[in-house]
Amino acid sequence: MLQRSSLYQRGGTQKQTGRRIDMRVLVLFILLLLAGMLALFSASYYTFQDSGDAYAKVRQQVYGIALGTVAMAVCSRMDYHFFRKPWVILTMLAISAVLLVLVVIPGVGVLMNGSRRWLNIAGLSFQPSEFAKFAMILFMASSLTNKGKQVRKFFSGLVPMLMVPGVMFLLILEQPNLSTAMSILIVAFVMIAIAGARTTHLGVLGVCGAALGAWYAWSEPYRRERLLSFRDPFAQMSDEGYQLSQSLIAFGSGGLFGMGLGQGRQKTAYLPYPESDFIFASIAEDFGLFGCILVVALFVAFVYAGLRVALRCPDKFGCLLAAGITAMIGVQAFLNMGVVVGLLPTTGLPLPFFSAGGTSVSIFMAAVGVLLSISREDEMRVR
Repeated sequence: MLQRSSLYQRGGTQKQTGRRIDMRVLVLFILLLLAGMLALFSASYYTFQDSGDAYAKVRQQVYGIALGTVAMAVCSRMDYHFFRKPWVILTMLAISAVLLVLVVIPGVGVLMNGSRRWLNIAGLSFQPSEFAKFAMILFMASSLTNKGKQVRKFFSGLVPMLMVPGVMFLLILEQPNLSTAMSILIVAFVMIAIAGARTTHLGVLGVCGAALGAWYAWSEPYRRERLLSFRDPFAQMSDEGYQLSQSLIAFGSGGLFGMGLGQGRQKTAYLPYPESDFIFASIAEDFGLFGCILVVALFVAFVYAGLRVALRCPDKFGCLLAAGITAMIGVQAFLNMGVVVGLLPTTGLPLPFFSAGGTSVSIFMAAVGVLLSISREDEMRVR
């Protein structure tokens, strides 16, 4: 106990090489990554007809995984208290703010399908919002820890902390990217709830967030049509209901056991973004209902393992950090799957560890590395 306390006082820069990581988290992460690579190949191999390379998307993902492996290894061996240092948090927030501002500037951000969500630096495209998510989690974990019992006060406790995720929300809306912006608020809400905020305050925040999301979705005709189309997408199959209609057709075509690896037809000409936003629909067509259940089960098991690490962590910062990382992965997976099966209005959000995107998978892997670092404290305590 004395050694641990002195380590915290020194700022937590010491490596944790002598402690074991939580193997449940690691094994489930590896299974998700392997399943994601198989699903990505199945969803994208057909592009060889245009590029002559059936492994183009998979190869790009491998590059991201290679970078993510290094980041994950480093983060897992660092003491996670390093990320509580004010200069680390401020640096990540500053970088996030600069990137989020740059991406919405015409001529700087990459314009695609009416949205500016990407930056292209030296031929490498990435979404600044992916980095901003985890900068927000670090900030919230540190702030909630420092506030202590102040979290139970609304105006002096919660409102000041929500300024950072609120600014990120507004900047990401400018892209526009409502799904990512909402995921940031949802994760912040989860972390506040875990920190011990009052139920009435959580209710007020929930109602305000839902009202804000509804107003934004209803404020423009195209967003309003998209919001309404998911109730009966086939009635607007030639317009806003097209994406969801094709996704549901893919689910129906897959049946119980699927059409086989790479055999689905929807992705070749009908299903939009089968390798990214709608990869879960491609999984349904190729591997059927059982394949979908397996993917959902892996995510549920990973979230359970991550929350277990959070609950067993001996300090509040580690608990909130682990919960935030786990919540972000779980919330994003739920939102993606909810859109693909028609439970939620259609919007673009990748499926963690599955959707194509080298920088995205790298950042997620680094976050899992931090989660593994937190699990070392758990293992040390129980031994």
